[in-house]
Amino acid sequence: MNNNSTVRSNRLPILWIVIFVWLVLGIAKSLDPAPLVFREPVVAPAGSAPAATPVADAAPVVAAAPVVQTAAGDAEQGKALYATTCAACHGPNAEGVKGLGKDMTTSQFIADLSDADLLTFIKLGRGVDDPLNTTGVAMPPKGGNPAISDEQLTDIISFMRSIHK
Repeated sequence: MNNNSTVRSNRLPILWIVIFVWLVLGIAKSLDPAPLVFREPVVAPAGSAPAATPVADAAPVVAAAPVVQTAAGDAEQGKALYATTCAACHGPNAEGVKGLGKDMTTSQFIADLSDADLLTFIKLGRGVDDPLNTTGVAMPPKGGNPAISDEQLTDIISFMRSIHK
C-alpha cells in the first residue's frame, strides 16, 4: 500500500471533525442570545384605545387602572432578606440610594410587573447597557447574592409589595 494514501486516510477523520466544529461554531455565532430587556410600559389614559398600527419593539400600552398586587411570599421574612441583600443599593427603607438603586416604594415599574415577571427581573438583574438603566450602575442578578433561592426572592417581593405606596 502506498504511504501517501495512508497519510490521507489518517487525516480524513480529523478533517471531518474540524468541519463539524466549524459548522457548530458558525451556527452558534449566528444565534442572537440577546438579554431579556424589561421595558417600562407606556400608560395610556383611561378609555383611550391603543395605537392602530403596532410598532415593532415598542413598549406595550397598558390602560391606566389601579392594580393591587399581592405576593405569595412572607413579607416579614422578605424584610429581613431585603436588609441583607437589597438595602445597600435601595436603602434601608427602600427609598433608593442616589446613584445606586431606585426608590422601590413608588416605582411604577415594580407596580406594573407581575410577581413572576418581577422574580425574573430580579434573577436576571439589569446591566448598564439596558436602556432603562438610569443610574449607570448594574443591578447584579439576585442582588449580588447568588445563593438566594426563588422562595426567598418571593419573600422579598412580598415585602416590596407591602411597602409600595
